[in-house]
Amino acid sequence: MKSQDIIPNKPSDNSVIENKELSIWEALIPVIALVIMLFYNVFFVFGDDALSGSNQFILILGAAVAAIVGFYNKVTYKQMLEEIAENVKSTTGALLILLMVGALAGTWLISGVIPSMIYYGLQILNPTFFLVASVIICAIISIATGSSWTTSATVGIALIGIGNTLGISPGMTAGAVLSGAYFGDKMSPLSDTTNLAPAMAGSELFDHIKYMAYTTVPSIIITLIIFLIIGLNIDTTGTPDISDKLQAIDGAFNISPWLFSVPILVIFLIVKKTPPLIALLIGTLLGAIAAVIAQPQIIMAIAETNTLSFEAAYKGIMKAITVDTAVETTSIELNDLFTSGGMNGMLGTIWLIVCAMVFGGVMDAIGALARISKALLSLATTTFGLFASTVASCLALNVTASDQYLALVVPGKMFKKAYKDRGLAPENLSRTLEDSGTVTSVLVPWNTCGAYQSGVLGVSVADYFVFAFFNWISPFMTLLFAAFSIKIKQLKKS
Repeated sequence: MKSQDIIPNKPSDNSVIENKELSIWEALIPVIALVIMLFYNVFFVFGDDALSGSNQFILILGAAVAAIVGFYNKVTYKQMLEEIAENVKSTTGALLILLMVGALAGTWLISGVIPSMIYYGLQILNPTFFLVASVIICAIISIATGSSWTTSATVGIALIGIGNTLGISPGMTAGAVLSGAYFGDKMSPLSDTTNLAPAMAGSELFDHIKYMAYTTVPSIIITLIIFLIIGLNIDTTGTPDISDKLQAIDGAFNISPWLFSVPILVIFLIVKKTPPLIALLIGTLLGAIAAVIAQPQIIMAIAETNTLSFEAAYKGIMKAITVDTAVETTSIELNDLFTSGGMNGMLGTIWLIVCAMVFGGVMDAIGALARISKALLSLATTTFGLFASTVASCLALNVTASDQYLALVVPGKMFKKAYKDRGLAPENLSRTLEDSGTVTSVLVPWNTCGAYQSGVLGVSVADYFVFAFFNWISPFMTLLFAAFSIKIKQLKKS
């Protein structure tokens, strides 16, 4: 708290300390209203399309409800607006990183970096180790693309078909596909949820990924061991035919292992603690250079010209960086995989963050988040209790609000102060949000993720639920670490 916040009757005071403290029920009114509106919006009206804008406006309506509670308790409009401005300002770095992630995804697509990862990943299939290979392939592709949805809708569908020819249960294959896809979704700096969680918790992107690895790596190792045991004890028939997929990729891109030098260099910069924006910018520029050298035909196609000139290269690269780009192959199943929205594709997530900051800002200004945090801390008398409360909140919102993004946004805003008050670094919160919010969304049939994945893969949630080992092991793993105080990072004392 700033020193000027305790000066009595200061006109510019944006603290609610002089207002009467809200009751817990007053503080929960906006949250309850928000959950009800989101549940109706997603479950009864828009479904998967709710993220295109309606959920964002629901967050604004939730802020309006919070403002009414604030006005009733003598909090001024100016105080709320100032707190919103501070909240939005605090996410500036995250918003810029999201834009740069979109740019990087565009150049890594047209350069052949992402297609090369997919090309070599598909070649590790083996009937006995099919399920393990499916997890690994989907993990690689999801890390490369930052999207579990795209991974399952492309390679995932192909793997379901291959699994059927081998006599493997679709539910079993779908569980392997989703385990790998959501591992990559969690760990990829290109993923919107991986950027959203630290933005809500107040941690840095690469610190978040590094800290998340402590629980995520053991979870995926256990998952691989389980699938290995299953694979060694089931009978398979036939051999997987992926030649058409490999030919489609090879026909559209110039595939080469040398293209891996681009992500390797970016990883090296990250390890050397290069600021995220700089590392991503360098990765984007390296991808652009690689595109001109390795994929001139794609550059010319995007620029709509028959000759490669400086102007054509500039136009093709800038379009890949900023707007929707697609590279067509002879495989219909793979075409959706080779698309990128560029910086434009990140605007939906940015819009969601800004609206979440409006809701969170008003809740901060009226003292609701502080009151909820106080109640949570009184209930969670131990560090484990706080982690367990976070996990429970994420699961509850995945079930009630039916959206994984909101399962990160709302608990992230509510618990941020509680973790800080207990002296815990924000990486603890961002990791727990992903371990329980991101991955469990696909286990709820009426959640946008559950509905989408079951529809795309043609496998019901009930059929793949048990086999999505990574998705339900993850929240238990984060609770296990909390129970035994493993890698629980403390705030640095100034």
